Amino acid sequence: MAEAVRHDKTARQLRLLSDALDSGRLGPVRRLVNTLAPAEIGNLLESLPPGKREVVWGLVDPEDDGEVLVHVGDEVRESLLADMDPDEIIAAVEDLDIDDLADLVEDLPDTVIDEVLKSMDRENRERLEQVLSYPEDTAGRLMNPDVVTVRADVNVDVVLRYLRLRGELPDHTDHLFVVSRRHQYLGRLSLAALVTHEDSTPINRLIDDEQPAIDVGESAEEVARQFSDHDWVSAPVVDDNNILLGRITIDDVVDIIRSQAEHQALGAAGLDEEEDLFSPIKRAVRGRVVWLGINLCTAFLAASVIGQFEVTLEKIVALAVLMPIVAGVGGNAAVQVLTLMVRGLALGQVGPSNARILLWKEMRVALINGTLIGVVVGIIAFLWFHSMLLSVVITLALIINFCAAALAGVLLPLMLKRMNVDPAVAGTVVVTAVTDVMGFFSFLGLATLILLH
Repeated sequence: MAEAVRHDKTARQLRLLSDALDSGRLGPVRRLVNTLAPAEIGNLLESLPPGKREVVWGLVDPEDDGEVLVHVGDEVRESLLADMDPDEIIAAVEDLDIDDLADLVEDLPDTVIDEVLKSMDRENRERLEQVLSYPEDTAGRLMNPDVVTVRADVNVDVVLRYLRLRGELPDHTDHLFVVSRRHQYLGRLSLAALVTHEDSTPINRLIDDEQPAIDVGESAEEVARQFSDHDWVSAPVVDDNNILLGRITIDDVVDIIRSQAEHQALGAAGLDEEEDLFSPIKRAVRGRVVWLGINLCTAFLAASVIGQFEVTLEKIVALAVLMPIVAGVGGNAAVQVLTLMVRGLALGQVGPSNARILLWKEMRVALINGTLIGVVVGIIAFLWFHSMLLSVVITLALIINFCAAALAGVLLPLMLKRMNVDPAVAGTVVVTAVTDVMGFFSFLGLATLILLH
């Protein structure tokens, strides 16, 4: 419901913005754009063709430029940066948090990167270099080194005085992190506990040591799962020696979850989630033609199976009419199983320990659904072509293809995962190829055996 409201809001904003741009009145455009949050501006920019995007980008408040750049896809960001002078880019990114700057810095021109590093103080420059030293899509790359730490051997009044001297806290600070003299993570201290206890209360009595720290090498996918499981707002990040390195906050995790959802939705069609909606035709063609080529190969494979039964098709024309039903329904069944598997793998719910049980369950579901659908289609085929044997053939073919769909839907994602191939991207192409080939082979093979002998 909330997602639908957000989409309706975006569509309404886009309509108002387009009307104002078409009228040539930039004043209303500027006012509309600068009432929006940076993420909303980024969403609108991605929804505009290049000409209008360039106009709107020029009207965005310079103070928001950096945050907007963080919230757009790689291709759109590249086009926006191309329209900016080096001084504008430096001004846009200099106030970003370290974790956000780490997301942007590799997209910046080399000369600009040098200037950005020179404009930073030594501490922040070292923090940025530390974050960039970790691989992408890991906790180290997601973390912000700006954390508020306290010692366990002080009282509440000491911590409160320290916070007043500090003046402000990083965004999404719900806990302070308690560390040892060697900066090892001991636990967390909630702000609520801090302000509700006497000044003389020792911090070591208020430590919550139940929240585990996240290892710096943990995958972004696992980080998102832990935040979801524990309802965290922030979490500490440590190295192999339990030294506190930084923290990850919920805003970064929301971005991960959204990116994963987009990846699964677009990857199933062989598309890149970072692709600009209005990317140049040459780039769009290059990005899509590979998967279209793979689909073409699987289509020829299915066609070759049909070609083996040319004589059967010539003698029984009804088979050509019913053949797409077997492949199409089987493909849908395979995609259903595949979707469950991809989701289970992403959430860590599926693995070698339960794969056999899951396969047995899906095979039984396939047998029941295949029988139900097969009987319905068989009755329709009998009423249509008045052939009991033909209805038996298509019923059996559907049962076989449903079982093949379950087998492919469970085993192929596991195999692709083991080969370090993303099942969300490659899975749909492979399982539909399996059900097409098996559907045609089972239907035409059974027809040859039963109807022509």
